[in-house]
Amino acid sequence: MYRIRELLQIDRKIFHTNDLAVLWKIANRHTLYMTISRSIERGILYPIYKGLYATAPVETLNPLILGKAIIHRYTYLTTETVLSTAGVISQVVYDYTYAADISKRLSVGPWSFRYRQLKDEYLFHPIGIEEQNGIYTASVERAAADMLYFSPKYHFDIPDIIDINKLKTIKEEVGY
Repeated sequence: MYRIRELLQIDRKIFHTNDLAVLWKIANRHTLYMTISRSIERGILYPIYKGLYATAPVETLNPLILGKAIIHRYTYLTTETVLSTAGVISQVVYDYTYAADISKRLSVGPWSFRYRQLKDEYLFHPIGIEEQNGIYTASVERAAADMLYFSPKYHFDIPDIIDINKLKTIKEEVGY
């Protein structure tokens, strides 16, 4: 009962297996997996992805936070997601797109996530990256620079939204 209370007191809904081990102070892996299994059976935890659980059904979670949690490493929201939100590209974007140190594509619940691999020297360069509600997000110019790195001939539907001087500065500083 106290484990349920501990989960619900925390201001987050998504947990990795190791998070639960620390939170519940369980060192024995077998005991941890049995506790997780019982919590799932009782409807306290919902399995999301291998080693990832939530205290709410996957459909009710914030997909941006979920995308960050799935990869379980440094990542930031960029390319099509940022550019379509800003109106730079007009096509429908189905994937939430992130930059990470690995390349991966997957679907969880109703959402699709795409992680594009960037070299560490580019990925960890902070220019044009801001934290918004716990999610690192590229500025429009950084997202455009990232997109041109991945696809040098990419066409922007409304390029006037992009500050070309900022874009050039970001490309120079990051070293694309």
